[in-house]
Amino acid sequence: MRYRLTFIAGLATGYVLGSRAGRERYEQLRNAAQRISQNPAVRNTAESAALTGREAASKAFGTVSAKVGDRLPASVTDRVRSLREQRDSDEDDWGTSNT
Repeated sequence: MRYRLTFIAGLATGYVLGSRAGRERYEQLRNAAQRISQNPAVRNTAESAALTGREAASKAFGTVSAKVGDRLPASVTDRVRSLREQRDSDEDDWGTSNT
């Protein structure tokens, strides 16, 4: 899904940059993109998708850690621990709480 969205974003960017329609069409596209990004339904869906992704990554990390155990080098273990400590805040990437 991420690759499709990236492709669509690239396609839209290419259209805007390569368009001969001029400034008016660019402003129309920009305003439409702003309306979509500010839509509460879109924002809620994006936030829930991010939360689901974080949960899945956490479960995968737990499973891999249980199977790998102490076989990882100390440098890798220290790096993972530091990354987990950075992510253990009450705010998400948008600066809002996950309540």
